[in-house]
Amino acid sequence: MDLALDLTDRSVRSASLHQALRDALGDGRLKAGDRLPPSRALAKDLGISRNTVATVYERLVAEGFLESRVGAGTYVAETTRHRRDSAPGSLTPRPGWRWAPRPTSAEAAVPAYDLRVGIPDAELFPFETWRRILAAESRLRGHNPGTYASPAGLPRLREALAHTVAYHRGVRADPGQIVVTSGTQQALDLVARVLLEPGDVVAVEDPGYPSALDLFASHGARVVPVPVDEEGLVVEEIPEQARLVYTTPSHQFPLGVRLSLPRRRALLAFANTHDAGIVEDDYDSEFRFTERPLEPLHALDDQGRVIYVGTFSKSLLPSLRTGYLVAPGSLVDSVLAAKQLTDGFGPVQPQAALARFLEEGLHARHVRKASKTYAERRSLLLETLSTWPVEVLPSAAGLHLSAYAELPADLPERAAAEGLALDTIAAHRLLPGRDGLFLGYGAVRTESLPRGLDLLADLAGWA
Repeated sequence: MDLALDLTDRSVRSASLHQALRDALGDGRLKAGDRLPPSRALAKDLGISRNTVATVYERLVAEGFLESRVGAGTYVAETTRHRRDSAPGSLTPRPGWRWAPRPTSAEAAVPAYDLRVGIPDAELFPFETWRRILAAESRLRGHNPGTYASPAGLPRLREALAHTVAYHRGVRADPGQIVVTSGTQQALDLVARVLLEPGDVVAVEDPGYPSALDLFASHGARVVPVPVDEEGLVVEEIPEQARLVYTTPSHQFPLGVRLSLPRRRALLAFANTHDAGIVEDDYDSEFRFTERPLEPLHALDDQGRVIYVGTFSKSLLPSLRTGYLVAPGSLVDSVLAAKQLTDGFGPVQPQAALARFLEEGLHARHVRKASKTYAERRSLLLETLSTWPVEVLPSAAGLHLSAYAELPADLPERAAAEGLALDTIAAHRLLPGRDGLFLGYGAVRTESLPRGLDLLADLAGWA
């Protein structure tokens, strides 16, 4: 325990120690139930007499701040409550900073009917298998745990990722092109650091993914919304000066449509003509329910324009905080340098466990098993949507469906009050356009989905 006190005047040492301990109790450094150092040990650390420390402890016990337990030591009394420093501080963010933390799903009350998007069913995750693998890989085969790791990630994991994305998604990548990240958000941050200067134009889908828009804008980019229709991103609406295009072509977020093959080719031609980069965010296409998916943009790219981004937040768990990007060879060193500057390297033990999870086919097995559950929920949702006055948008993959609809303005608030969590299309638009719902079936229990949908129909006036 570090205490700041003036020991130059022997006559006030007791008072100085008393005040220092009171300050520690007041500002929370010492909390209810904390054990204080033995008087002999504290006296030795401070270079004062043990009697002085014992006297101060006795005084604080008498004042009710401490309690002495026979044979156990001196503890902060349970009744002690520390005060928080309410000083606002004089430092302020840089000019132009306008972002504040957003509430997360972990901070909100658990809804009875959770139809939000982007949340997988944690009950489907094989926790026992994961714990076994994590324990087995804790010694880090092939890596000295006492050394700093590569910013690119554990080589075993990068090799496993290269095989996985090639086999399941047709993404041809050398392990040396793969950088392991803390989810999609860090991957986008690395891209922005390497490619964007303040004032550069970034074209984004509208409606689109708000966290990506905010990230690019936080780097000083000028974010330009580009409309999305039934064929995906409207390529001819992309501004010619765009330095970067952000897209979710396999399962557009939030509408769920696919970027058509002609649009994919047009987007690549645009990038080649205007010297632009493309971020292909393939966030949840592991779960497929209808026709065979179109080839990723990355597989069609022969000029090294596409940066492919993937994540395990949907196929496994968001709490694993593991994603990756596949960078063109011309960007690999720069992306690695950005990763090293901002993060050093990621946690190696979970990476080793994930590598084994992929190597042994356990990830593919989990996706197959989870897909059966999600397919059942998706069918229930589609059956109900067919009876509502909505226009369901085509979707071949992912964990949510979208539908255009006329909605009461206060629907989300009234739904939340009834324990029903959902998202609207309008909340993800910058441009004028139709409203509607996008309904996640990842987190909601299969048996409670019909009741949740009945409640939604009542609130929306469709019952």
